Amino acid sequence: MYRIIRVPPEKGEEIRKRAVTERFLDTTRKIQKLQNAEGIFLEIPVTEAAGEKVGDFLVIEQENPGFSKKPSSLKEYLKDFLSEVELTYAPTGWQILGDIIIVSIPENLDEKKFLIAEALLSMYPKCKTVVRDFGIEGQFRQPKRELLLGSRTETIHKEHGCFFKQDVTKVMYSKGNLEERKRMSRLGKGEVIVDMFAGIGYFSIPMAVHSRPKKITGIEINPESFAYLKENIRLNKVEDIFTPICGDCSKVTSEGTADRVLMGYVGTTHHYLEPAIKALKESGGILHYHETVPETLARTRPQERIRDAACTLGKKVDILETRKIKKYSPGVFHMVVDAWIFK
Repeated sequence: MYRIIRVPPEKGEEIRKRAVTERFLDTTRKIQKLQNAEGIFLEIPVTEAAGEKVGDFLVIEQENPGFSKKPSSLKEYLKDFLSEVELTYAPTGWQILGDIIIVSIPENLDEKKFLIAEALLSMYPKCKTVVRDFGIEGQFRQPKRELLLGSRTETIHKEHGCFFKQDVTKVMYSKGNLEERKRMSRLGKGEVIVDMFAGIGYFSIPMAVHSRPKKITGIEINPESFAYLKENIRLNKVEDIFTPICGDCSKVTSEGTADRVLMGYVGTTHHYLEPAIKALKESGGILHYHETVPETLARTRPQERIRDAACTLGKKVDILETRKIKKYSPGVFHMVVDAWIFK
């Protein structure tokens, strides 16, 4: 049975929005206009989740359903709601974490943000929430985001065989770091690992799950990220090898214990190079150092900073590899340097 809510035209938008928000709009059928002896009405297609009544309107059977051809792109979904000029500013990319869609919407489309959110939920019916992204802020690099549609912002994102529970309005999760997370999952078998900026376990959870180091210590200063780190250690069943510590890694990192140190943070990472090098075993160890750097300095400045810090501590450096993770901003790259530090 095809179900609809038959409403007067002036109530159409109100009921349509409610159907989208409460997730009972049937997007496989069109909203149709009906004229009969009683007047003109809109037939809004709904699923069984609508129940028997929505507000003052009964849910009834539709006699002549009209089926929608699924649009192939967001712009096609929006073409009847945005002008040609507005369509040129419509988002061309977004991020899906678990059942949540994260999208950047330009300021000049502010009045159309809910239409854009509705269109995205129509494109991804398994998703439940849409949030608008405004970037990151503060020492903890927390996201600045607005809930557009849906009721919750916590989700479990599955990636490369790992589970990452998170609240997308409280912690960052960069899709651009995917390949680096996969790379970390192949390293560290049987080793002692220190993750100085563990976050929710971005790099060390894949390592724990797939490589099974001897021991991982994950240090995180942000209490909200730390709470999710503990939860993700449990979700991924690596409690036997993973110890979380909440604190400032420059103060709580043990010295001379690690075969490998992860520094998966950008911004002021170079300030922590000396504690990171001190954490490595006297016999030597590997450092994975992240930095955001102007393109012209991408192959020189990170290496120089590692060498300077090592020299201060009487250590030597062998640069193993320098990799570009992603473009961070215009003219700036997120780089990672793998370095062997030894006496």
